[in-house]
Amino acid sequence: MKQRLGSRRPVREPQEPGSTRQQLVTHACNRTAIYGLLILAYLWGTTASAQIRIVPIESFPQPAAAAQSPTAGARTQALQLPFFDDFATATTRPDPTLWQPSSVYINNTLPINHPSRNVATFDGLKADGSPYDFTNSNATGPTDTLTTQPINLAGRTAGDAIFLSFYWQRKGLGELPDAEDSLRLQFRNNTGAWETVWKQAGDTASNNFTQSFVAVNQARFLHDAFQFRFQAFGRASGAFDSWHLDYIYLDRGRSATSLYIKDIATRQPVSPYLKRYTAMPLKQYLLNPAGETADTIRTDIVNLFNNFNFTTFRAVIRDQVTGTVLQQYQSPSEGIAALSSQTRTLRPQSLPANFAGQRALLQTQFAVQTTDTIPGVNLRRNDTIAAVTVLDNYYAYDDGTAEAAIQNTQRQGRVAMRFILNKADAVSGLRVSFAPVKTNLTGQTAVFGIYANQDGKPGRTLYQKATTIRYASSRNGFIDIPFDYGVAVTDTFYVGWTQVNEEYITAIGFDKNSPFGGQIFEGQGTSWDAVNPGGVPMIRPIIGGGGTAPVTGVEEEPAALTQLMVFPNPNAGLLIWQNPALRQIELVDLNGRSVLNVSLTEGQRQLDVRQLTNGFYLVRMSDGKKTVVQKLIIRK
Repeated sequence: MKQRLGSRRPVREPQEPGSTRQQLVTHACNRTAIYGLLILAYLWGTTASAQIRIVPIESFPQPAAAAQSPTAGARTQALQLPFFDDFATATTRPDPTLWQPSSVYINNTLPINHPSRNVATFDGLKADGSPYDFTNSNATGPTDTLTTQPINLAGRTAGDAIFLSFYWQRKGLGELPDAEDSLRLQFRNNTGAWETVWKQAGDTASNNFTQSFVAVNQARFLHDAFQFRFQAFGRASGAFDSWHLDYIYLDRGRSATSLYIKDIATRQPVSPYLKRYTAMPLKQYLLNPAGETADTIRTDIVNLFNNFNFTTFRAVIRDQVTGTVLQQYQSPSEGIAALSSQTRTLRPQSLPANFAGQRALLQTQFAVQTTDTIPGVNLRRNDTIAAVTVLDNYYAYDDGTAEAAIQNTQRQGRVAMRFILNKADAVSGLRVSFAPVKTNLTGQTAVFGIYANQDGKPGRTLYQKATTIRYASSRNGFIDIPFDYGVAVTDTFYVGWTQVNEEYITAIGFDKNSPFGGQIFEGQGTSWDAVNPGGVPMIRPIIGGGGTAPVTGVEEEPAALTQLMVFPNPNAGLLIWQNPALRQIELVDLNGRSVLNVSLTEGQRQLDVRQLTNGFYLVRMSDGKKTVVQKLIIRK
């Protein structure tokens, strides 16, 4: 039996092959406006650019786990009915009191229109973040598995009417499983063997969750160590198939027509406290608190019952650094229609301009006040949802989670994001989430740039930094890239990266949930175009501080000084530059000897110097009017 969470009007659906379910009436909840806009933007953005592409992430590094014995995490006593989990109290991995160690990913950013906060996502990656098969990119087979701890069903009979229900969704904001892929439900019988009792194939995406029912009424399943497990089958070489599970409930005294549970649950991620960013420097915020604070902070709740209900909610904003409650609000009682969702909002108060402290962590929490229960299950577990806004020393458009990766496929192609300051400042580095895609690029070079503003688009290059690619030690982690000195920026600047060659393509984590995708530009040569790929790259400029070298003033810096620059640096011996007017390049070693002096042809953009040995060089570059000297390290 199944019901769909996402549309308003009940519909009839045919019985599916290979399933023990009967036909079932569907129901659903309103989609929130933000998700509709995000999906439309994503569908448009994936075809809007010949340079930018959004691709699956094929591995997520995870911290090394401590060695465990084969029985580690095992329960000494079987669970009793009822069994319930909507993953609302889990973090990134399932509750070990209910589930055996699993590679499924607990999150609240990949699903669409889920029944309650958090789902279990089957994304085709092991618990350590690596693919199941490193050697064969086309390998298929079983991937993620979610298995319960033993459940005691001894002495039960078919007359106890034991049913397992759950909600599931293909794709969401992840990757669509192919037609030959599947998600399967298996029961463990009294001989210890697993039997498939339910199966769904891929190839069809839906923005709704579907509820399914499976009876547990065969004598071979009614024993004291019964278990059930969900297992995904598909591509084993990365995160190419996404299935989402939620609201798993096993109990006696049920039926396949008992579709509805009296439960009002929180659901969608809490929107940012800020109007233009998800995080920003505190000193920049305090220059214009009212202008930077969002008009409203919102989430939504969903009524999973087929009857009208009333509820209230309490919203609190607290600074986690000091523990100070900055704002709180208690709503009046409000009605919510059956099988629908409803937005909950708070009008945030801005921080005072004289706010003391170096940083603030503003947690906004919504707590719905209900008395929902299932006999033996306290459903208030899903009544609270929160988010934290960081006011520290960096800007961010992303929420810290990557649903995919973004690449620029054109040689010398560039991608940049716009940032707007309240006062001139300096960029001292970047915080970047590199995403593993196809090839491990550890040790390769990525080139990042800071650009001035020119008529609302990126203009001249203020600074370039070549850095060695490395991956964070945990899923969705960032690495810091410090600059050699603080780069002065005025009211508007741009941060991005250049695809320097065709041998490997840099991939950056991509947040599909961000509402700030309108700040993205792609460039080739001196031309830039605004694009909306349906999200944002996970790159965060760090503001203030920097090295001991003097900050170069933007106003006084001649354009030639920034355009007469070669990169990457360090370099294996292939120099690349952007200024087509460059006419002469000379390389000088540490002893002051000229080891190479080349006159360039018109429009030339690169020079092969791989014949030189590893070491430190000075590069003199001239366009006939200006001469610039740059340090260069050749490292092969």
